[in-house]
This record gives sequence, C-alpha cells and structure tokens, in this order.
Amino acid sequence: MRNPLNEKVQVMKPSGIRKFFDIVSEMKDAISLGVGEPDFETPWHIREEAIYSLEKGKTVYTSNPGLKELRLEICDYLKRRCALDYSEKEVLVTIGGSEAIDVALRSMIDPGDEVLIPEPCYVSYVPCVSLADGVPVTIELKEENEFRLTKRELLDAITDKTKILIMPFPNNPTGAIMEEKDLREIAEVVVEKDLFVISDEIYSELTYGKNHVSIASMPGMKERTIVINGFSKSFAMTGWRLGYAAGPELIIRQMIKVHQFAIMCAPTTSQHAAVEALRNGESDVEMMRDAYDKRRKFLVTRLREIGLECFEPYGAFYVFPSIKGLGMTSEEFATKLLEEEKLAVVPGTAFGDCGEGFLRISYAYSIEQLKTALERMERFVARYRK
Repeated sequence: MRNPLNEKVQVMKPSGIRKFFDIVSEMKDAISLGVGEPDFETPWHIREEAIYSLEKGKTVYTSNPGLKELRLEICDYLKRRCALDYSEKEVLVTIGGSEAIDVALRSMIDPGDEVLIPEPCYVSYVPCVSLADGVPVTIELKEENEFRLTKRELLDAITDKTKILIMPFPNNPTGAIMEEKDLREIAEVVVEKDLFVISDEIYSELTYGKNHVSIASMPGMKERTIVINGFSKSFAMTGWRLGYAAGPELIIRQMIKVHQFAIMCAPTTSQHAAVEALRNGESDVEMMRDAYDKRRKFLVTRLREIGLECFEPYGAFYVFPSIKGLGMTSEEFATKLLEEEKLAVVPGTAFGDCGEGFLRISYAYSIEQLKTALERMERFVARYRK
C-alpha cells in the first residue's frame, strides 16, 4: 500500500509543550506553570450575552468574514487602542488567532517564498509556513537586546526571496515587547525592501508600564501589515476560539476565500459574546492586567533570589529565566524538575533552538500557586547548583 501521509506533516515535530502536561495530568500533587491560559473565568457579562444569544435562537451561520456588528466593533477597538483605521471589509473573524496566522500565510505565500521568524516564538509559525510551501528563516533574538528584533538582525536575514516578516510582540515565550522607536527602525527596512508583515498582537492588552504600539501604525505600514489579535488572552476567552485579522482589503478578500472553504465561519455564539467584550469589557481587562503585573513582579524577584538570571518581561504573562549556569539542557532541567519536584515548566527549546538554556514559566496562576511552585524550584536549584 502506498504511503497515505503527507511528507511535510510526517517530518513535522509535535509541539514541545504538550508532552510535559500529558504527564502532569496524571501526576498527583503536580503543579503546572506551563500552559498559556488565563486562570480567570470569562467575565460574567460576556458569558451572559452568549447565553442570551442562545436563548434568542441565534445559532445559524454568520457571514464568512463574521458578524458585521462584531467587525465594526473590532474596527472601533483598533482605532481606540492602536490608532488604526479599518473598515469592516478589512477585518476577518477567525477561529482563534492561530487560524488567522495560518490563513494569512496560505493566502500570501507562493512556493519558495521566505518568511522571517524571530525566535524564540510561538510554536505555530514555523509549521504553518512550511505547510503553506514557504521557507521559514529564523532570526535569533538575543537576551542582551531584551529579546527585541534589531534593524541589523533583520537586514542580515533578508534575501531576494524574502516576502514576509512575522512580528511576534508582545512575545510568547520571552515577554519581550517592541516600543515605538524599535518599530520605526524595522518599518523603514520593511518599506525599503518591499516586504509584508504579519503582526501577532494577541497579547497587546497585557503590557506593563509600556503602552502597546502596533507596527501597522508606522508610516507606510498599514498597507503592508496583517494585524492578528483575538479574545483568548485579554478577555480570558481561550475556549471560545475567536480571533481576527485586520489588513488591506486586497489581502483580506483572499483570506476570506481560504477561510470560507476550510471553516465557513467562526462560532456564532462566540461572536455575539465578543461584541459584548469589546463594548463593555475594558474594566475586566484592566483588573486582569493588574493581577498579572503583581504576579510578574513576584516571579521575577523570586527567580533572582533563587539565583536564576531573568530578563524582566514587559508583556504577555511569561518569564524566560536562564538556567545556563546549572549544567543541564532545558529539556533535562524541565524533565528532572517534573520528576523530582512535581513542577512542570516548558523547555525554552520548545520555542526554537535558540531557546536552549532557558525555561518558559507562565504567571497565569494565583500568587498562592506561584509561591508553592517557587519553593519547589528553589529546592531543585539548590540541589544542582555547582
């Protein structure tokens, strides 16, 4: 019998995050600091709106790009929060931000086009580029640069085949951000080299002491940028599976075609809930952001007390401490920590080879859980410190 499997899928590695949490789920008294999911419930008024939509029988398909009412709210939100002007025809509602990334890449890449991916980064970028017949080209972000992409690093990676730059900021797993001055330098290169940008801004509401700036707001960039965002992180709506893409109508029209044949439309109930989230959810976001900020400060302080160097993150809800002084690989550290202390974290290599020597730790957990987890971490580090 011939091989029934696609060669690209066969050689694709599974997510480096999941194997640890399959073990944790069956381990008594284990603590996991690995999943990038808010520990808050979706605010009640958002859930109530979803319930109301079901009671009213609003359970039919929406248009392929999404409810017009929601797309208009997204336009208003992007103008209010990011100074970006879009019409509803420039917005596509998707099943999470991940679908938006996938559809954007499939709509924009021709076979052999190179896509620049700063790493460490979200685990889906490289596989999605490969599945779209593109060539992923990674750029190693440096701790000494606060894991920001620099103009020099970008210029060194560009070739005649480069078409798209993925901008993963605020960053998962490092918590790094790009400020306006950083983005201006990158935007100048993008315009000069005639590139396009997919800007993953799913953590845009979770920045601390620094206001989020979208690269699409830079001169000459709106027509070159697809902004990816959603509701999972900022509104604690992970299971609702709702995201969106905003960009030039020329590109969004083609993305709608891919979305139309693969998905049809995003879940109707989730879309009605998202309208309520955008209209009346800013105070909920502020409350959650304040809580994350307290946890962020606690975690960075404790890790440094334990003796682990830790870059201070200004976005998302992760820290990315270095374990290079302990004589173990990231995989070995995470495995031993789980076996000996029943504490799960993610090896930095799950987010690219340049993540070696680092761990991703999420602070989307209560202070009480974090305190207990860091006591276990402290015991473990003391045992192996040379």
